[in-house]
Amino acid sequence: MAVTRVDQVMRQVRDRLAARTLVPGERLPSIRSLADSLEVSKSTVVEAYERLAAEGLIASRRGSGFYVCGRLPPLSLAEIGPALDRSIDPLWIARQSLEAAEDSLKPGCGWLPPSWLPEDELRRALRQLAREPQSSLLEYGRPYGHAGLREQLARRLGEYGVALGTQQIVLTDGGTHAIDLVCRFFLEPGDEVLVDDPGYFNFQALLRAHRAVPIGVPYTPDGPDVDALAGILQRHRPRLYLTNSAFHNPTGAQLSPLVAHRLLKLAEAHDLLIVEDDIFADFEYEHAPRLSAFDGLQRVIQVGSFSKTLSASVRCGFIAARADWCEQLVDLKLATSFGNSPFNGELLYQLLCKGGYRRHLDGLRARLADAMGETLARLRAIGLQPWLEPRGGVFVWARLPDGLDAAAVSRAALEEGMVLAPGNVFSLGQTAPDYLRFNVAQCQSPRVFELLQRAMAKARRAR
Repeated sequence: MAVTRVDQVMRQVRDRLAARTLVPGERLPSIRSLADSLEVSKSTVVEAYERLAAEGLIASRRGSGFYVCGRLPPLSLAEIGPALDRSIDPLWIARQSLEAAEDSLKPGCGWLPPSWLPEDELRRALRQLAREPQSSLLEYGRPYGHAGLREQLARRLGEYGVALGTQQIVLTDGGTHAIDLVCRFFLEPGDEVLVDDPGYFNFQALLRAHRAVPIGVPYTPDGPDVDALAGILQRHRPRLYLTNSAFHNPTGAQLSPLVAHRLLKLAEAHDLLIVEDDIFADFEYEHAPRLSAFDGLQRVIQVGSFSKTLSASVRCGFIAARADWCEQLVDLKLATSFGNSPFNGELLYQLLCKGGYRRHLDGLRARLADAMGETLARLRAIGLQPWLEPRGGVFVWARLPDGLDAAAVSRAALEEGMVLAPGNVFSLGQTAPDYLRFNVAQCQSPRVFELLQRAMAKARRAR
């Protein structure tokens, strides 16, 4: 069915209601001003407003105009932002990965296979905790989180050059919870936030939930394009910048010292706060530069977790920041979740103290290095070109041959029971239509590449 101009006006009003930029009791733009801004006739706006009034979303007040009615519809992330094909909708891709059967092929997902994680070490630690009288099994945790684990994290962060005390670390229920708390703390609806393009797709979804406005920063093999960033900062007033330093998601790139230095200079000049998501730090053989280390946690906040390297079920993350910010973040954590799991904190503390985690990481890095080499070779053999050759980590960002559309290839693969991650899922500006992100740990079966070739062939025939 054709979309009329009246439909378009109604859609714009509904989008503003969904995004909470129009709230109950607020006056809508006048008929004349909306008609001028949308370049439609006044009669088109009148009809759109009348239809919305008939639906009960807005109401007319004689001599005053149209106003939003008393209650907004429930927040729907799908209604905020541009309408996306499901093949490149971040939330839909996440659902497909999480709902797929255990034996499904998931080269597009963002986590390790269960067989790569230290199940035996976890079971031993669980048995040990079960034998000891522990209040962590029964009580709420401390406001900042497990004291011993925070001491361990402070020592580990010190290895990256981040000097801090335990009062600068707040434990959370995973990395996403950490970023959510930071966004709650700093952001107001309508605030502009910088994200990498391409960048981690869940940043976009999380910002939608906070009704912030994401702005893409082009990403290079050495980090964000600082020249482009300088221009963006001249045109906008972003509050935060969400980024990775180590093994950037989805590209696998690492931040260079020069780019880190220039980025921090720009952040200081424009009063920009940086959230450094360091969730892939433990995949490194050699430490890449950390913005938090160069900055001394003055305007950089570091977040991380153990979900990727230890267990997605043991939800434990952290925020490392200025002590005064941490004190206020703790209050916010108590207000929204009343703390985080002391049991998970104690379990992680046991693993870190007894060396089991370090032993696991040594074997994991070697296994990932082998998988990286094998995946790169297999992708090249069927015509895909890696954007760069990562020096570790789990992701390869590769370009399809012949200008193939990654969304079309992903749809064809899903029909075969395989979940891929098309490039525009990660691109706010939709600049990566012919890229796919591959998780090398999930690419060990030869069937991945057989099904990928079939999906590519099907996408070619459909063009």
